Amino acid sequence: MLRGFVRAFACIVVLSSSLLGTSGCVLDSTDDSGSTGYERFDSFFEPSGGGGSSGNVSTGLLADMTSMGTLYARPDNWWNLEVRDAPRDPNSAAIIAMISDQGNGGRLHPDFTPNYGIPYAVVDRRTPRVPVSFRNSRESDKGAPGEPVGYPIPDGAAHNKRFLESGGSLDGDRHLLLFDRDSRTVFELSYAQYSDGKWSAGYGAVFPVDSNHRRPEGWSSTDAAGLCVLAGLVRYDEVYGPEPIRHALRCSLRRTDGYVWPASHEGASDSGAAPLGMRLRLKQSKDISHYPPPIRKIFQAMKDYGLIVADRGGNMYVQGTMDTRWDNGVLNPAFHSLRASDFEVVKLGWRP
Repeated sequence: MLRGFVRAFACIVVLSSSLLGTSGCVLDSTDDSGSTGYERFDSFFEPSGGGGSSGNVSTGLLADMTSMGTLYARPDNWWNLEVRDAPRDPNSAAIIAMISDQGNGGRLHPDFTPNYGIPYAVVDRRTPRVPVSFRNSRESDKGAPGEPVGYPIPDGAAHNKRFLESGGSLDGDRHLLLFDRDSRTVFELSYAQYSDGKWSAGYGAVFPVDSNHRRPEGWSSTDAAGLCVLAGLVRYDEVYGPEPIRHALRCSLRRTDGYVWPASHEGASDSGAAPLGMRLRLKQSKDISHYPPPIRKIFQAMKDYGLIVADRGGNMYVQGTMDTRWDNGVLNPAFHSLRASDFEVVKLGWRP
């Protein structure tokens, strides 16, 4: 019954996969031209107003970005939508029960440590664009619209594994995330590798964050849902910064089936499972007053903006940055004290 309900909200998928890893992406090769890939979808990049500012953000690995506010400029972007008053899905209880049965009892887990997680780097217009070869070139962006082909990969990333997810471990998706503060554009690679003086990747996705650009229907990105990874990470600078976290956080589930808005891609077809793009909201009745202030800030964001299911992986794993400053002696007990049953499902495909 749940599968049929989910399908009713899901869009027709152009390309799908059943990859058992956390990416949920099909790697193929269909177009090796010099095109950036945007010519086919120019309308997705028309200015949408609400241009933001990168403030006084410095360049570098794990640079503090709090002065710019939310990554996406528009308050109506799906990452920035408040869900406190969004309608509850009529099948919320059944979906939560299903998640709880997928292993670990639906226990929340921080998928980030000093040596594990997804780092990012801030660059600027002076960073040269480096060509990248893709295993799936059809769903990959060769570069940003109106700019030379390539990704602004700092020289240090070739030899410093701290630029890559989990230090470049072959067990992970080897994400490489870059934010150009001048063009306000996010460049993301998955399965990134530097060999023989050249960069290659499984997928590449570019997100101009002054617009509400969404990937074409059926397209992946560097995560299974087709969303921007950086936008949903738990970042140290935000958690320990002066302001509340004002965006949704990304999470994964062990099993997924189909997708709903704002996702654009189906990562897997696990019968009866929840869809990518689904929003989970920490119940307002859940008392978080006894947690340390940084943890309280994270959990409050889960109440106000929720979690977006963006990938297929660890069950109820919340993704964050790989940062030596994290203290998992604080993070783990706090996250592990929450269960899927402390959450409810926002109406599937909801948008205000």
